[in-house]
Amino acid sequence: MKIKSILAGTLLAFSCTLMAQENVYIFTKVVENPATPIKDQAETGTCWCFGTTSFIESELIRTGKGEFDLSEMFTVRHNYRHRIFDNYIREGQGSIVEGSLGHMAINMMDKYGLVPQYAYDGINYDSPKHDHSELSAYVEALASVTTERGVLTPESIELQEALFDIYLGKLPETFENNGKEYTPISFKAYLGLDFSDYVDITSFTHLPFYEKVLLELPDNWDFGTMYNVPVEEMIEIIDHALLNGYTVAWSGDISEPGYVLARDLSILPQDTGLTRQQILESTEIIPEMEVTQELRQMFYETFQSVDDHLEHITGLYKDQNGVKYYNTKNSWGHELTNTGYHKMSENYVKGKTMCILVHKNSIPENIRKKLGL
Repeated sequence: MKIKSILAGTLLAFSCTLMAQENVYIFTKVVENPATPIKDQAETGTCWCFGTTSFIESELIRTGKGEFDLSEMFTVRHNYRHRIFDNYIREGQGSIVEGSLGHMAINMMDKYGLVPQYAYDGINYDSPKHDHSELSAYVEALASVTTERGVLTPESIELQEALFDIYLGKLPETFENNGKEYTPISFKAYLGLDFSDYVDITSFTHLPFYEKVLLELPDNWDFGTMYNVPVEEMIEIIDHALLNGYTVAWSGDISEPGYVLARDLSILPQDTGLTRQQILESTEIIPEMEVTQELRQMFYETFQSVDDHLEHITGLYKDQNGVKYYNTKNSWGHELTNTGYHKMSENYVKGKTMCILVHKNSIPENIRKKLGL
C-alpha cells in the first residue's frame, strides 16, 4: 500500500524536532545480519516485493553467493499479470490493488526467475523514481473490461503486455552477468536458492495452532497458506533466525502513532492517547502495553491491525532496560529517516505482525517438529 505518501509530510515535519533533541533510547546490538543497501519503492504499493527481495538478497549473502541487486519490477510485473487473471476468473471479485504478501514474490521468483536490477529497472517513463499511479489506474480499467465482457481474449492479453512494456519496459529474454549469458530461469538456478524452503508463519487463535491455515487478509488474494503458532513461539522463531545468521521478512501494521520513523522507532505505548508528535518529542522512555495472545487477536478482529506494509528484519538489539528491539529495513529510501531502518519493540512485533516469511531451517527444531517441517 502507498503508506509512504500518506506519512511522508508528517514524518518529515517531525524530523526537525528530533534533530533538536537527544534520543533517550540507547540501543546495544545483540546481532546484525548483512543486508543490501536501502532502496525506494517511491510512489508504488510494492513494499511486499521490495521487502521480500531484500530478504532474498540477504539469503544470497548468507549462502555465500555474494551481494546482488535484484530487480523488484521484474517480479512485480508478473504479479500484475497473475492478479488480472485472478480477478477475471473470480468474476471481478479479486484484488486489483497493488498490495500482496511476501510469499507471492517468492512464488513469482520461483516460476519466472530473477534478473539483476541493471537488466530490468522497471522505469520506462519520465521519472527518476518508481511511480505506478497511472499504471495502476490502467490495470484496473483493463481488468474491469475483461470481467464485464466475461471473456479473456488473445487481444486483451496482448494489450496487457503492451501496457507493461510501455510503463515498465520490455522483459529481457537474456542478459549478461560477469561475462556469462543468462535467462531469468538460468540465473535463478545459478543463484542456487530453493524457494520451497521459505514458509509463512502467523499467530491467531481463531485458527488451529501447528497447522497450515488460510489467514483472512485482503492482500492474501491468492489464498496462500501459512503455519499458525502461538505468539511467543513466533517471537522465538524470529529470535532464533536472527541469532543464527538468518533474516526475516515481516508483514504487519504501521498505522499506529507509535510507528515514528523520524525517531527510527516503533512502539506500542500504554497510553493509547499519545499522538505521534508527543511520542517523537518525549524525553523519556515511553512505557509500553504488554501484548498477549488475546490482545493481539483483538487488534486483528477489530481491524486495529491490518496488513499495510512489508519490511525486512535484519537485527536484534536491546535498550538500556533490556527490552528487545528488531532492526528493520524499510523500502522508502532515505527521505524519512537517515538510515532507512527503524527499531520495532518486541511488543510492537507481538501486537502488529500479520505474518513473517522465513527459511524453514531458521525455525527452532522443536517448533519445526510440531509443524511437520
